[in-house]
Amino acid sequence: MDLSGIISISGRPGLYKVIAQGKNNIIVEGIKDKKRFPAYSSDKISALEDISIYTLSEDKPLKEIFEAILTKIGNTEAPTHKEDIVTLQDFLGDILPNYDEERVYPSDIKKLFQWYNILFKAGVIKEEKKEKPKAVKKTPSKKEEATKKPAAKKKATAKPKATATKKAPAKKKAATK
Repeated sequence: MDLSGIISISGRPGLYKVIAQGKNNIIVEGIKDKKRFPAYSSDKISALEDISIYTLSEDKPLKEIFEAILTKIGNTEAPTHKEDIVTLQDFLGDILPNYDEERVYPSDIKKLFQWYNILFKAGVIKEEKKEKPKAVKKTPSKKEEATKKPAAKKKATAKPKATATKKAPAKKKAATK
């Protein structure tokens, strides 16, 4: 899961992906609707990879919380942000039992689940398939290499370059008086 380039803009709903950077702004694209517009330096922009949740010991990055939600519920959507706040707090308590209930507000919890579902629907959050280890190629031993005949090297035959025929410079005629 890669959250780099995904931002939240204060005052605008949803999440956005950074597309390009201009002189005084950045061009962003909505993750849901794919509409592009400029975001200016006066907008309060937060990168998702920089956001973390307060815990009683140390802050937990948002990426780790999203991964914990994914492992708990599998390849399905999380509870919607419109659910009862007690349900959302219980769900977050199961995933992150030591989150600081005094500093993590209910609006933060709702935003967490809303962002997770947006990213899940967009395909940013998906279950990583574990690949089987690839078969290791057997490297020949030194004895096997010595018994092999060296491959004959092909001689490169260069084609002769076509030479352009040069024309003799035109002779100047003497001016007659």
